[in-house]
Amino acid sequence: MTTKSLVRAAGQRPGSNATATLEVVIPVYDEEADLEQCIRRLHEHLEDRIPFRSRITIADNASTDGTLAVAQRLADEIEAVQVHHLDEKGRGRALKAVWLASDAEVVAYMDVDLSTDLNALMPLIAPLMSGHSDVAIGSRLDRSSRVVRGAKREFISRSYNLILRASLRARFSDAQCGFKAMRTDVARQLLPLVEDNGWFFDTELLVIAERVGLRIHEVPVDWVDDPNSSVHLVDTAVKDLQGCWRVGRALATGVLPVAELRRSLGREPLVPGVPHGMISQMVRFGTIGIASTVAYALLYLVLHSLIGAQAANFFGLLITAVLNTAANRAFTFGVRGSDGVGKHQLQGLAIFGFALLVTSGSLAVLHAWAPEVSRHVELAVLIVANLVATVCRFVALRWVFRDSKKAL
Repeated sequence: MTTKSLVRAAGQRPGSNATATLEVVIPVYDEEADLEQCIRRLHEHLEDRIPFRSRITIADNASTDGTLAVAQRLADEIEAVQVHHLDEKGRGRALKAVWLASDAEVVAYMDVDLSTDLNALMPLIAPLMSGHSDVAIGSRLDRSSRVVRGAKREFISRSYNLILRASLRARFSDAQCGFKAMRTDVARQLLPLVEDNGWFFDTELLVIAERVGLRIHEVPVDWVDDPNSSVHLVDTAVKDLQGCWRVGRALATGVLPVAELRRSLGREPLVPGVPHGMISQMVRFGTIGIASTVAYALLYLVLHSLIGAQAANFFGLLITAVLNTAANRAFTFGVRGSDGVGKHQLQGLAIFGFALLVTSGSLAVLHAWAPEVSRHVELAVLIVANLVATVCRFVALRWVFRDSKKAL
């Protein structure tokens, strides 16, 4: 891939290379008809409404018409405009190239058709400038957004959002709105991890940012569909689904170094002494614990008449302990892949030993006190003992998975 910046050389005006606080990128491919109107309108808005030094970068994605010539002419006429030319297509490729090279504090992008009302730009970047948020996106799916577009695009957009929530557990509402910004220091660390260079770039970036624990600020926008858009819906949808599969697999196998990024980029705990993600871990751990308890109770009742109380307790605990460790490893603590799985199971069995000691001891005390007690009373005592052991299990498993390099 070859890229090059085409900023003014001869006749350059003073201050044209001054460091900008905000850099807005306009990725374009064969947009000679709409480019000039877009840049002049955006420049006017930045001059009149944005109280920060701003720069517009036109990222030409290997256009075959006169787009590059129009871009160069605009750069010659407007001090705050520069051009970055790429020899290959791809919106994601263009944004990576410009954002990684930017010296601005905040980088943003918007589509050349300016479908999004520019009055949303200041609300988009303000939380980034203040440090309140790390990434900001425009959302067409917010209830207070005002959107004009056809039923087909509306259906596709909302269906895609549901797919993201189901497959990648995404919580952001609109991945593909062409109106986004992020702090440049965050971009430098996240962008090298984003593989897609096309339309799925936005989604992949947001999923990684969310998993890292960054704060994503959403701005409801007023948005009018461009009927002349060159986006091919079917082709884009297929590539987006392929991207979802690839990113989901990378997260499941631990390929993405999310844990390292979380330590370097993630936000500090809101309450001192309560580690990041602990509350959600407790919820997932509790859900798995309930399922394990039900499984244990069923196993105990089935095995009790065959092998007796103590043996039924042993095998019931052993089977559910192995399954419990595997489930908590993957879902509570987000450790994926085969690395360390044997070690983690051995440590889980050590925790099982403690649970066995507590439950067997409780059972022995019960039988010494009331030898003829029913198995249902035995089960009730064992469940209470298991609850005590469960609290210890949560603390122990947090220790077991504390240094995992592949936590999500």
